[in-house]
Amino acid sequence: MVTINQQQDSRTAQHSIGSGFGYRSTAEEALLNLDLSGHTALVTGGYSGLGLETTRALVKAGARVIVPARRADTAEQALSGLQNVEIEELDLSDLASVQAFSRRILGRDRGLDMAILSAGIMACPETRVGLGWEAQFAINHLGHFALINSIWPALVAEGGARIVSVSSGAHHITPIRWHDVQFEQGYDRWQAYGQSKTANILFAVELDKRGASQGVRAFAVHPGSILTPLQRHFSKDELVSFGWIDEHGAPADPSFKTPQQGAATQVWAATSLQLIGLGGVYCEDCDIAEIAQEGVPNGVKDYAIDPEEALRLWNLSVELTSVNISGS
Repeated sequence: MVTINQQQDSRTAQHSIGSGFGYRSTAEEALLNLDLSGHTALVTGGYSGLGLETTRALVKAGARVIVPARRADTAEQALSGLQNVEIEELDLSDLASVQAFSRRILGRDRGLDMAILSAGIMACPETRVGLGWEAQFAINHLGHFALINSIWPALVAEGGARIVSVSSGAHHITPIRWHDVQFEQGYDRWQAYGQSKTANILFAVELDKRGASQGVRAFAVHPGSILTPLQRHFSKDELVSFGWIDEHGAPADPSFKTPQQGAATQVWAATSLQLIGLGGVYCEDCDIAEIAQEGVPNGVKDYAIDPEEALRLWNLSVELTSVNISGS
């Protein structure tokens, strides 16, 4: 990847650049005419849903892809037939697993050119992992925070890298709930999901600030609304009541993207030459999003790109995981 040394306030850069892509663009279209031969990508969740489509698109463009997997046998089946894919064991809810995975990555001959953080859970029943952490915050944010900090030498080894934190429009639900981050005062699955998605964006803001001088740029993305295994915690009746599927199980909302369309923004953010000199911004529909206006579901909430909030979350994450970028 191109080494980039520019730093800027993400809110200053949070405007559309007129990329030429749109809502229905696919991952393959976003990578058209890009030759990723010789590039190595890490894609968490790269064997299911959007992550699987991301892996397929990157491999087709010539990249070598490392896919961390909690269920290696499931990953092997999903990725069967794809060339230049390696599966490595990783459980994002377990810091010991993150550290073991990171040691293996750092023991390789070369570094990483991009990391797409696509793994996650959505609106699950109340679950505690690690040191009693709320599972969505732990897996969607803290696990990825610990992972990126632990493999940092591999991300700077090739002169820089792109990191893509996969968020969601669900960040509109809530900012970080500083009074009760771990939902010890009562659990709400949607509030917990929304908080974790806000955390994904704030992580990219502070990570970009810290990494830009070493050529590491970070982006957060909203892939759009897509039916994937991410909705595994909803019953069929719930999905019907949301208007997402019909009574026969077929997609019912015409605004939903296909998985190939949903993967487009994350591969675009990981590779596009249009983003050189930029970082720490939130993207949707293969473009940089605008700051959200009141009552409008699109765009990014100002609290999700607030540098003070981003630093506060970074410091809390260091406190909880005992991991930090070397020298930070």
